[in-house]
Amino acid sequence: MDARIKFRHLQTFLEVARQRSVGKAADALAITQPAVTRTVRELEDILGVPLFEREGRGIRISHFGEIFLKHAGESLAAVQRGMDSVAQALKSEGPPVRIGTLPTASATFMPGAVAQFLASGTGSQVTIASGENRALLGSLRLGELDLVVGRLAAPEVMTGLFFEPLYTEEVVLVVRASHPLLARRNFTLNALANFVVLMPPSGAVIRPFVDRLFLTNGIPELPRTIETVSDSFGRAFVARNDAVWIISRGVVADELSSGRLVALDIDTSETRGAVGLTTRDGIEPSASLSLMMQAIRDHVSAQQGHF
Repeated sequence: MDARIKFRHLQTFLEVARQRSVGKAADALAITQPAVTRTVRELEDILGVPLFEREGRGIRISHFGEIFLKHAGESLAAVQRGMDSVAQALKSEGPPVRIGTLPTASATFMPGAVAQFLASGTGSQVTIASGENRALLGSLRLGELDLVVGRLAAPEVMTGLFFEPLYTEEVVLVVRASHPLLARRNFTLNALANFVVLMPPSGAVIRPFVDRLFLTNGIPELPRTIETVSDSFGRAFVARNDAVWIISRGVVADELSSGRLVALDIDTSETRGAVGLTTRDGIEPSASLSLMMQAIRDHVSAQQGHF
């Protein structure tokens, strides 16, 4: 390795790549923007290629940056694993298992899978993180997470990552049982303009599927929307209001089974997408992580009818 490349170069490059912003990267690293810019330029000088390009008011990673990204992420992740191994050796415990999950997984099979893993007695500390899919995958690439359970992301986001599909899932439009739309015949998506609609935010992995559904039905924009990734807010809001909630079926599987929520009779098959396990490509999982992944597979298999 070129001795001129330091840990700070890799850390700063990966954070700028993840945030797609010098300012946000500076905030995340708790350093100044000029320091971020200077560090990235030093790395570009060492490599002899531009790693980022301007795009409108922001920046995007260059072709050369994409090539370097996978290897830089692996290097930082290896250091993190080494630090974790030393810490666990001091405690005589199994290595930590850090998982990022989307709401679908958290609401269905993950509680049972984690309980099964804990019963195996590895002694590993389990951490469950939630958030927007792109952020979780960024943390995975940096070695802050060991596994992400959620939908398959776009190809450009999957650089340096490996996806194992478990099942497919579609988006549904749900309402409370007394919603006026349930009494209507010949219902079309145009009727949503008369109600508040809870939407996945622009960064959510299912948002492109939702946008495509509306566009193919001739609906470019809805007048009253709330963007949220909070399933607890969604449940509470639609229970008290004549709103429509657009969400992955697995998140509301229990409510649909009990009748507390009802799915509108709309064909959403075009929103189906793969859900599975995402890990860093080429990284052998620890024994503890392998046990956790198998527990997840077991519980997904047992709950296939919920998705």
